[in-house]
Amino acid sequence: MPGPNESNPDHGKPDGNDRYKADPRWLDRRTSASARPVRPENAIRFGDGVWTLPDDLRWSFVRSSGPGGQNVNKVSTKAELRVALASLRNFRPEHRTRLRSIAGRYLTAAEEILITADDTRSQLDNRAACLARLRSVVEAATTRPKTRKKTKPSRGSKERRLKAKRVASDKKQRRNWNTGGD
Repeated sequence: MPGPNESNPDHGKPDGNDRYKADPRWLDRRTSASARPVRPENAIRFGDGVWTLPDDLRWSFVRSSGPGGQNVNKVSTKAELRVALASLRNFRPEHRTRLRSIAGRYLTAAEEILITADDTRSQLDNRAACLARLRSVVEAATTRPKTRKKTKPSRGSKERRLKAKRVASDKKQRRNWNTGGD
């Protein structure tokens, strides 16, 4: 048996005395700790398993131009939220390309999502509005759009369309008061 300073070539492998040998999850690569990052309890969750830490959100507050009367001139209630795309965990490359097409105005040149809210007089409410908008943008990017299946119009729908065209044509023909009998 190697000492504490010597390397063990079998370190990390289950042996006959290992309690994990009988557990099939031990051998499964998909559930290993190195395959997926562990989501902490305080993580902010989005759609399709995407999450981020609250420390990755950068908040700033500025004076708002929204409602509030004289309060607008004194209190910084407008909330600005910045999140780097790199800090979104489980955010796949196809999500990233979909986000670029969906949220062009929210995406900055520095690969950050910038969301602002000055809807209410409360800084806390504007902060909640920013989080809700971020959640909806990320969920829209992670949701795969339905693929369109090509279909042919049915025989009945073709006949109804042609009948409607004939009715409209007849109606317009009857509007002609000059029958040409001069």
